[in-house]
Amino acid sequence: MAEQRAPTIRIALAGNPNCGKSALFNAMTGSRERVGNYPGVTVEKREGSARGPSGTRIRLIDLPGAYSLNPRTPDEEITREVILGLHKSEPAPDLIIAVADASNLSRSLGFALELKSAGRPLVLVLNMIDIARGRGAELDLKILSEELGIPVVATVATQARGINELLQAAEELLRNKTPPRGTAGPAPDTQARFAEIDRVLKAAFRHAPRPALWTERIDRFVLHPFFGSILLFLILAFLFQAIFNWANTPMEWIRAGTDSLGVLVESTFSEGPLRSLLVHGVIAGVGSVLVFVPQILLLFLFILVLEDSGYMARAAFLMDRLMGRVGLHGRAFIPLLSSFACAVPGIMATRTLESKRDRLATILVAPLITCSARLPVYALLIAAFIPNRGLLSLAGFELRLQGLVMLGLYFAGVIASLAMAFLFRKTLLKGPPPPLLMELPSYKWPTFRNLALGLMERLGTFLRRAGTVILALAIVLWFLASYPKPDPITTSQAAALPPLASSYAGQIGRALEPIFRPLGFNWQIVVALIPGFAAREMMIGALATVYSIEASTLGTGGALSTHLARDWSVATGLSLLVWYVLSCQCFSTLAVTRRETNSWRWPVLMLVYMTVLAYVGSFLTFQFVRALGGG
Repeated sequence: MAEQRAPTIRIALAGNPNCGKSALFNAMTGSRERVGNYPGVTVEKREGSARGPSGTRIRLIDLPGAYSLNPRTPDEEITREVILGLHKSEPAPDLIIAVADASNLSRSLGFALELKSAGRPLVLVLNMIDIARGRGAELDLKILSEELGIPVVATVATQARGINELLQAAEELLRNKTPPRGTAGPAPDTQARFAEIDRVLKAAFRHAPRPALWTERIDRFVLHPFFGSILLFLILAFLFQAIFNWANTPMEWIRAGTDSLGVLVESTFSEGPLRSLLVHGVIAGVGSVLVFVPQILLLFLFILVLEDSGYMARAAFLMDRLMGRVGLHGRAFIPLLSSFACAVPGIMATRTLESKRDRLATILVAPLITCSARLPVYALLIAAFIPNRGLLSLAGFELRLQGLVMLGLYFAGVIASLAMAFLFRKTLLKGPPPPLLMELPSYKWPTFRNLALGLMERLGTFLRRAGTVILALAIVLWFLASYPKPDPITTSQAAALPPLASSYAGQIGRALEPIFRPLGFNWQIVVALIPGFAAREMMIGALATVYSIEASTLGTGGALSTHLARDWSVATGLSLLVWYVLSCQCFSTLAVTRRETNSWRWPVLMLVYMTVLAYVGSFLTFQFVRALGGG
């Protein structure tokens, strides 16, 4: 009956960055969310569903963070259009929830007053009220509501406190009140608006929150040019050591499971194409990628912890001096940091940059940052060619060579991206970067709920990718590696070739091999590089499929890294590592670059310069290591 009385209502969440808006969205929707893009742009669109206390169906839209309805970035332009009902694909919301940081109301209320002037029903949420009260704030919500003329609700989104009260306030406002229409857009007099904020806060606050002295004390160390840089290095070193050390056991469990599954299939099915497809195609291809899920989840876990704790913004501030020296805006550190997870959201995150030149320069170098799809390739090749010996032990923490090499590969990607950014800003994209103005959020303990939701979202994305793109590529590659079947051996030339060499994949690989031979790549590597353009991590599945067919024991118990260490030289392994650091093996990255720049010029430039960079780097690495006796 409740659903018949009240149709679905549209509620938009708006607020400044770092006010806890996304945490509030997660608390209101749980996992019932959908992520896409607004048509025509790559600004992320997050929407989800919720139920009001009386059963009202609610559609929530999490708008991009904004400081004003006077847009300076693509993010703020989308927020303005949706709020004012000007967006072609998104109807005007029935109600707006203005999310404010309760510990910094003097800043947050400015945007809330702009939202009020849009003339739509508005509820003000004072999020992170626990932090404000912990700093001695005493705020009368009733007086604040009367002074502003809108409902006010206090919440702690990370603990899902105040959510029912918020939904109830939204229902009552839509059911009982029709707010006066205001002038669409920001208030005409900014000084008058800030004077109004001061007056309202003096009336509502019995005691204003004290400055966060402990945050300031921590920042003296964290933001120190020398000690802060050392801390950042130690955090990253710990991260990559943990990725290798902590993930080993669950990786062995997954590997043992896929091996057992392969043995079961071989014992259940009679020999033929179906058994070969399942064992050498599906299990070898997809299973060899799934084994790296623990490492990928650990990487995402560390990134989520750094973001939720407030350290990530400080890392960006710390890097501003270095970014400025290469011509990048300090805020570009955030898109580049996002690229450690994936270059696609990293490129999309450049919409927060005001200058077109800054956006283009950041887009062009973002794919050089090591993404999570490269991690399985790095882990495989490091395990095959780098000894796992300890270098230093301190207070129970052991620094091992494999983890240090992994860290070095990540730093190599960062150095390459900064070097290319410097080159682009001195040539194609000349112009000084604007000064960095950035808000540093308060330190917070990450909550289990937010971390769990974030990991579930990323794990779901990876598993969907493994179950669709990687599975399809594994099947296609199995077919190319299995057919045509070789004719009966009638000549010495046929006898000299393994069966795989005469397959379609073998023919393609051997045709392209002369191009890559100076890099130390054999035709099997060339075959594996091709599906890697659709999914970088598919290179592992492709190698597993190729070598599984060529060596039948590999798919049912032999470790791929052991096989590669036996079949390749150290020079080849290191050359391939350098190739993966520098190459643009990702069709999705090129596609989103085309959409973001609205031109084919920039993705083509990206593909060409990164391929040349990777070829030269791999060539020099192979020749140098071989000259040292590693060939």
